[in-house]
Amino acid sequence: MPKALTELRSLARSHTAAALNVLVGIMNREDANLAARLSAANSLLDRGWGKATQPDEDGEDGPPQIRRVEHVIVRPASSNR
Repeated sequence: MPKALTELRSLARSHTAAALNVLVGIMNREDANLAARLSAANSLLDRGWGKATQPDEDGEDGPPQIRRVEHVIVRPASSNR
């Protein structure tokens, strides 16, 4: 990883506590816009617990899984030469 990226990541992480405090403040502020409060609450939950899994087509939770892999070889029709 490039040194600049490592330094940037480290600098950003040094502000984690302050950023979380801002999110908590927005979430708890009763006169704040409802969308802002909801966004802050979701951000806190995502960081603390990870993003919620989405059910697949069968209604099952978890990451999508490959059910079947099929390889079909099609031969061209023989031509009359």
